[in-house]
Amino acid sequence: MSSTSAPPERPFTRGARGSAASGGRIAWGAAERVDPVAEPERLDTGLWFVVADFEGRVRAWRFENSAREDAHAPSEPGDRRAWRGPRAGDWSSSMSREEYRAAVEEVRARIFDGDVYQANVCRVLTAPLPTGVGSLGPQDAEALAAVLAAGNPAPYAARVAVVAPEPDDAVWVVSASPELYLRVEGGTITSAPIKGTALTAAGLLAKDRAENVMITDLVRNDLQQVCVPGSIEVPHLLEVQEHPGLVHLVSTVRGALLPDLVTGPRRWQRLLAATFPPGSVSGAPKESALSLISRLERAPRGPYCGAVGWIDADAGTAELAVGIRTFWSEKGDSGVPVLRFGTGAGITWESDPAAEWEETELKARRLVALASHPAARSHRPDGRLGA
Repeated sequence: MSSTSAPPERPFTRGARGSAASGGRIAWGAAERVDPVAEPERLDTGLWFVVADFEGRVRAWRFENSAREDAHAPSEPGDRRAWRGPRAGDWSSSMSREEYRAAVEEVRARIFDGDVYQANVCRVLTAPLPTGVGSLGPQDAEALAAVLAAGNPAPYAARVAVVAPEPDDAVWVVSASPELYLRVEGGTITSAPIKGTALTAAGLLAKDRAENVMITDLVRNDLQQVCVPGSIEVPHLLEVQEHPGLVHLVSTVRGALLPDLVTGPRRWQRLLAATFPPGSVSGAPKESALSLISRLERAPRGPYCGAVGWIDADAGTAELAVGIRTFWSEKGDSGVPVLRFGTGAGITWESDPAAEWEETELKARRLVALASHPAARSHRPDGRLGA
């Protein structure tokens, strides 16, 4: 059943349109956009779809209609369309293989000096949209999401797409995330960090297990800021999860929220302030890792490694995924809309630069191939995708 909310206090200017889907919820008819950091009280009521950039910008959209996702719930008026992705040979990387390996060595040097214990190093792949496509809209997001769902189903898949006259009101994100950042339900908060990736379970190394334990401890420390003392537990440690084309090590951390964060005002702002960005895509200690990341990486991550999902303020529930395995669209340096996709790896003292580069290739290969024009879908080792 769909529902129509009261008119927004600050509606979009005329001409905005959009839709969203995440965690079994679907919404359409863009109504308003707010900044949860600057206006935390706005998230005290209503259902909001959230996109948070790794660099700290957080935006939330409310839609006129929402429903539990099913085959009969429309996402946006208009004809369905087929996905038209970039040509496979047009993808470029913000870091070459040599540059990425040098960044890994720099992280290892900082670990040797005692500045960090682990840091995630990422690169961003970019491709121009096909001729004649122009800016992507809600139907395009639905089309790409359908392609990913068929070829790479993910437990925290999501899409949020809004076309609006004001640039900051607009967004276009399609995610096939396998990782839970935060779930809030029944006064309990849960996070499930991923650390450790291989083709098969037999390929997981001692380095992967040590890295997972390190980040699990970081997530425990983050949640301790918002949970009842003594309530934090790790019901699953180093669980092997299979996903299309690879396996991950996943741990689960949960705790009982402080009473004033169950129903109190501005609770969502406080939860994000304590835990964002996710520990699995930053490093430990978090602040030192973030400082190192800002020096090493060549492109902003944007929604990649941020968060995508929903907050139901009326029910006091939320489900936000870590924005990995995520595509987003924005204007490139020339002003022409482009499609972007991020990939990265966690670096520890035991990291081998060549192996870490290959991990970023493994994480990108399947999804970028699915999103590309089918004429050529190989993955070149120089950081470009193509034949």
